[in-house]
Amino acid sequence: MVKVSVIVPVYNVEKYLKKCLDSLLNQTLREIEIIVVDDGSTDSSPEIIEEFKNEHPQLIKHLKKENGGLSDARNFGLDHAAGEFIGFVDADDEVNPKMFAELYALCQKHDAQIALCNLVKVNEHGNELQKLPQIPNLPEKVMLYENLMAFADLSYFACNKLFKKELFKDKRFKKDVHFEDIQLIPQLLLDSTVIAHSPEYYYRYLERNDSISRTHTSKGLDILRAVEDVEKYFSSSRYRRQQKELRRFQILEGVYTFLAYWAFVKDAETSAKMAAELKKFTQNRGLGIIEILRYQRFGQNYLLSLPVGKQIFYLLYFAGFRRLPQRLAKNTN
Repeated sequence: MVKVSVIVPVYNVEKYLKKCLDSLLNQTLREIEIIVVDDGSTDSSPEIIEEFKNEHPQLIKHLKKENGGLSDARNFGLDHAAGEFIGFVDADDEVNPKMFAELYALCQKHDAQIALCNLVKVNEHGNELQKLPQIPNLPEKVMLYENLMAFADLSYFACNKLFKKELFKDKRFKKDVHFEDIQLIPQLLLDSTVIAHSPEYYYRYLERNDSISRTHTSKGLDILRAVEDVEKYFSSSRYRRQQKELRRFQILEGVYTFLAYWAFVKDAETSAKMAAELKKFTQNRGLGIIEILRYQRFGQNYLLSLPVGKQIFYLLYFAGFRRLPQRLAKNTN
């Protein structure tokens, strides 16, 4: 019996792949399959995967496909997953040996559809840059109907979570877009009734200097499109009457996450277009500046919890400055 299928999309990550796979092979949960999807790599990644598969054929599946992007690779892995639960790990990241055992145990203990842990952002030398807590103000077991604040407070990474496979019965990651996690993971949460979480920082997220996430273009508009998709799904969900939490989600993802990305867009024309789209987004939803500035996350004012540079950046934006010094936005991601 496979308790957990871990899907690892791979595209030209030869420098990091061995560490990632070693961390998965060291999992204390043994009823696990590691589905490594080679998304058309042109470096030595396929050879590394095959080497690991030959050494651990009972644990590792090596799937090959033409390049189609992160979402397509994850979806391909989902189509081949045999596990009761599904996890995702990016090929340049690492996980603690206890991660999947604990998340699986939490799902069993609380009959939860999703379990999650905290993340820590690290650099290429392994030094910790930033701790990213998830829902520290809620108990280990979260009954969503009573605590839907989790819907607006969560960071919607796919990779620090464990999902019951049935959640993907009729859902897949949206292809050919950026910010596919923001588009899909909230929908999976809205299909759930119970989530559980560990306070441990089990997932180590690598911030690469050459990462695609540091190339800021008009693809940032996909954030707003993702929020729109979630809004539509929310309107027909069991939680549709809890409009306050939807508005909080709109503010965190549609405003603050969008601004954190927009801050690093260098092209003036693209920047102006994104500023105009954000203005339209807030006006269409009646999101006023005061409501946005008062937004609370984890029970405290979000703006005041940020470093001073970020506070100044956001305040200047809301004061009407549409092109701001990038040095003020440093580390807003």
